[in-house]
Amino acid sequence: MIPTCIEDKPKLEPVPLIIVEGFMSSTGSTTLWGDFEQSLNRSCKGKRRRVMFASVGPVSSLHDRACELYYTLRGGAVDYGEEHSKIHHHARYGRTYTKGFYPQWSHEHPLHFLGHSLGGPTITKLQFLLKHRYFDPCDHPNMMLSVNTMSAPFRGTQLVYTLGERTDAAPAVRPLSIGSLLAKWVHVVTFLSPFLPDALDLHAEARTLSFRETSVISLLKQLWKSDWAEGRDAAPFDVTFEAADERESKFEGEAFSGTFYRSHAVCMEDSSNTNSSASLKSIISLPLYLTSQLMSSFNFFELQPKPSFLECLYPDSGLGEEYRANDGIVPIFSQWHPLPCRCLHLACELDVTTCKPESGVWHVNQVEEATHISFIPFWTGSSRQKQFWESTGHWLRVIDSTRI
Repeated sequence: MIPTCIEDKPKLEPVPLIIVEGFMSSTGSTTLWGDFEQSLNRSCKGKRRRVMFASVGPVSSLHDRACELYYTLRGGAVDYGEEHSKIHHHARYGRTYTKGFYPQWSHEHPLHFLGHSLGGPTITKLQFLLKHRYFDPCDHPNMMLSVNTMSAPFRGTQLVYTLGERTDAAPAVRPLSIGSLLAKWVHVVTFLSPFLPDALDLHAEARTLSFRETSVISLLKQLWKSDWAEGRDAAPFDVTFEAADERESKFEGEAFSGTFYRSHAVCMEDSSNTNSSASLKSIISLPLYLTSQLMSSFNFFELQPKPSFLECLYPDSGLGEEYRANDGIVPIFSQWHPLPCRCLHLACELDVTTCKPESGVWHVNQVEEATHISFIPFWTGSSRQKQFWESTGHWLRVIDSTRI
């Protein structure tokens, strides 16, 4: 029988948990996240699990975010890679971490990872780089003991096109769209970054875009057309279906036998209740309700190049509900896992006490009548939110016990 709590083996330290936040979020603020650790460690009288928030670029590409995640943990100067930096026209090195959060990180000292939204594919990108020894010849994908995600856009999202990415020429952005306005805001913040608080830290050192490194004239040129936002080395392009297909063509996101995988696919509707979407209007923010409606009516057949999941379909063919149902940001099918299905779809939603983890395969929990931000990062103290963290704590303890 597998022990379910770490106190059953008092000499075994709980494996630390690394949290990776999503797009436009990198604060790790206890005010924002609340006292989730109390629920995470509930029902276990042993040592509390160490939790660390990894600060990565909130609008950066998955590659850049993965590199920053690695050096945040190990320490040292962030190295984006010589070839990558030349291709995307930014400096090879970013900021320096004099001491990493967990410098002993290795196959013998693995870590648990939890990613919300864009944090999910950031983690799988890092595991892909570990497989290829991108940073160190001694690296190994099994340095990740578990990968846990919530509302992660592994396979892209149609919302990025709704907000401004061109359906026929990504990463180009439509003028005066929300995406275009957001890009302008990013450039202004980056230009003024030496004066701004840490909450607005965009990790843009390698871009040399602050007023100390560039002129006002250069800023105005970027405001007219952003080389960063309209390039392939930025978060918006990485959540297009085109970018997702490129990653999957390299088998990025494959599951490894030494890692346990668990995803939470969140949907705003209850599949058993056709009227549930109407009731949700009163309990979610208006922007998420509006984006959800826009996503459900999106015309996938306008996309060029055609996404891989449309290859066998015609305009008069119906897409499955999993492509239109969403959490206000990401469609259900994209939240399951990277690559085509090789997973276990669980019926236990948030309660996994009856589910036994199996390494090398994704365990998919579908959560209905919830939104992209119902569980992470905003702390509300709801019973479902507490249940999610308690379930996560139990899941990690059972995985810890397999290392004995």
